[in-house]
Amino acid sequence: MARTVLTWWIPLLILQSFLLAIAFGSNEVEEEFSESLLLKPLPDRKVLAHFHFENRAPPSNSHGRHHHLFPKAISQLVQKFRVKEMELSFTQGPWNHEHWGGSDTLSSMNAKPVGVELWAVFDVPRSEVDTSWKNLTHALSGLFCASINFLESSTSYAAPTWGFGRSSDKLRYGSLPREAVCTENLTPWLKLLPCRDKDGISALMNRPSVYRGFYHSQRLHLSMIDSGMLLEQSLTVVLQPDTVYDGKDLQPSWSLSSLFGRKVVGKCVLAKSSNVYLQMEGLAHPEAHTLLKNEEFELSIKPDRTLRETSSVLFIFDIDKSSDSEPFDLSLTWKLPSKWSCQQAPLHASRFLMGSGNERGAIAILLKATESQDKLSGKDITNGGRCRIKANVFQIFPWYVKVYYHTLQIFVDQQQNTSSEVLKKINVSPSADKMSSGMMEMMLELPCEVKSVAISIEYDKGFLHIDEYPPDANQGFDIPSALISFPDHHASLDFKEELSTLPLLSKFKDKSLVRSYTEVLLVPLTTPDFSMPYNVITITCTVFALYFGSLLNALRRRIGEEERFLKSKGKKTGGLKQLLSRFTAKIRGRPVESPSSEPTAAAQSSVLSSKLLFKIILVAGVAAAWQYFSTDK
Repeated sequence: MARTVLTWWIPLLILQSFLLAIAFGSNEVEEEFSESLLLKPLPDRKVLAHFHFENRAPPSNSHGRHHHLFPKAISQLVQKFRVKEMELSFTQGPWNHEHWGGSDTLSSMNAKPVGVELWAVFDVPRSEVDTSWKNLTHALSGLFCASINFLESSTSYAAPTWGFGRSSDKLRYGSLPREAVCTENLTPWLKLLPCRDKDGISALMNRPSVYRGFYHSQRLHLSMIDSGMLLEQSLTVVLQPDTVYDGKDLQPSWSLSSLFGRKVVGKCVLAKSSNVYLQMEGLAHPEAHTLLKNEEFELSIKPDRTLRETSSVLFIFDIDKSSDSEPFDLSLTWKLPSKWSCQQAPLHASRFLMGSGNERGAIAILLKATESQDKLSGKDITNGGRCRIKANVFQIFPWYVKVYYHTLQIFVDQQQNTSSEVLKKINVSPSADKMSSGMMEMMLELPCEVKSVAISIEYDKGFLHIDEYPPDANQGFDIPSALISFPDHHASLDFKEELSTLPLLSKFKDKSLVRSYTEVLLVPLTTPDFSMPYNVITITCTVFALYFGSLLNALRRRIGEEERFLKSKGKKTGGLKQLLSRFTAKIRGRPVESPSSEPTAAAQSSVLSSKLLFKIILVAGVAAAWQYFSTDK
């Protein structure tokens, strides 16, 4: 009977294993992973390195689905919290829009505010959005070893409607400007990659090289698409090549080994595509730069493909053939001086504080026209034939910065403008004390010939409870960066060739909204003297220690009984003691001591006892006076 059952189960197990192998095999084909690196010389003698990793997974309705390439931790976040779209960034250092770009695809998507920025769109009912947001912040905090859980408080996040660039009533946005970025955040981020930092392009991410840069931002973007889940991980770093300035106007020469201290020894074996791109801007004759050597610069490796764009040339390198014996180490050597300028947004935004004192002040945003304002092609021509530029302003105010929205003033070319011609739309959400933060969204419509626009709004500084102050309260409190976006201007790279097989270039070919972040503001608030409680506790403990110590000493010591005991003991052994003392004095040849010293000692002890009693009475009086005057009447 047992043999019959075993014979019946063996074919069933074989069939089940075969079906599982077919299912996993189909999943392995559907899941795709690609890696790429974009290198770009900058006008201010720096080099921009942009790492881009893309991971795709098919849709799945099962909760415990196994993934071969897609990180399971991210998949569980999507399934548990019903995340429709999410973006998380860790940034250190400000982005220089003037020298590094303001309207190109790279800066529009990867120029992030300082600290941590998180926004997410949920696929849940509106009543459950806040709960899903709080649970998501805790999960991400543990996953990336950061203080993202501080965003769970209603005073730390907001619900934008249209000013952030995504119109959704299930969107939540939060920012932590003071969050420090270190290797503890980069290591979990690298663990989401199939090859981590052991092989492929990610092996170039040497920690000292990354964190010595002027700017670095690691970004994670998750979105649900028709074909399943799409996870994009990017790391943008701005580095200074280690070269000695020779007095000429030549751009610094560099190589991968000089920038990162490592070379690429092969692609990630799980990657479908692995490419390195070199984007050159400001060339005198872009159509002539297709060879390995030319008049302006020289490359150490011949590119596999060359693409031309309107204002740049893109060299594509395939690293499939690189190995330990022949590593990939691209180098660029300049021969002639070259100067160029990056693409700028229509208006350059900056933000600052006005006023003095710890009671009130004002927040101002200044928009200045750039040199590339007339070259942008996204301007809106109204029915009247006038050229207009649309700009959206999105700001979040902490609850302790009490903004008076009725004091909003707009100055166009240093002239105050109160008409509705400039301010087309505004959405305001006032803050509530210790309950929610304030938010303001504005839509401006400015003439194309505008030179400067100033926006100011007044505020009062609130008071915090002593438990709400951080350890470094005297440093000040941060106001998150404001977001300036231009709805009619989009950045993209216009390549005529078909680039569907190259994920990074297909991403750059898609139109992205031109946007820029302002500086983080540091507001000093009225802070209490945190040393005062320490001083009061110290002096109180000292007085009580002296009082009770002396009191216990006086209570435990019996001075009269000790004196009588010593006298009686001296009387009992006085004769023998005197004989012994006289005998030793005769032998040593010293004079015999008179017995009159005992009354002197007794007198001294009585004097000491009176002084001790006086001290006890004095300490008790001081303690009683302190208790009397310190008690509230």
